[in-house]
Amino acid sequence: DGDRLLESEEVGDNVIAILARIRDHKDAVRKIVEKIKSSREIDRETALHALLILAGLRGLEEVVEEEARKVPILNDILDNKVLGREFKKGRQEGRQEGRQEGRQEGRQEGRQEGRQEGRQEGEREGELKVLRRLIEKRFGSLPSWAEERLASRSTAELEELSVRVLDAKSMEDLLT
Repeated sequence: DGDRLLESEEVGDNVIAILARIRDHKDAVRKIVEKIKSSREIDRETALHALLILAGLRGLEEVVEEEARKVPILNDILDNKVLGREFKKGRQEGRQEGRQEGRQEGRQEGRQEGRQEGRQEGEREGELKVLRRLIEKRFGSLPSWAEERLASRSTAELEELSVRVLDAKSMEDLLT
């Protein structure tokens, strides 16, 4: 009977009550958390840990978390002179490592993007070179207006022009 376990003076009995038949789980969790709060400081962490494990078996871990927030059970680790200092130091070291890893990943991504952009630019320049040769072969040397129009075209547009150069009647017809 879960209600009898909840009435016990022993925190361990209260915690194990979460596994028994209980009418109102939320109320039971609230009572257990209150008992944990009033227990000896040295026993609080163990009792709360046990409650979280057993509540997890019943799918009540969120209820325990909510109640534990309402009733501060454990001292904040950051307030502890020794542990707080070490915790903060570890957190700072973790941030620094994270930044270094982020920079390293950024450099690698930048190199990859640079290679990709370089390949794309190389493809464009290759298309442009071939197209210039085709136009010159068909219509003669390129005037400056034609150079400007070609320079402003994308790789896909240059590819399209390479096909159209075969049927165009004039350079103007091709590039307008």
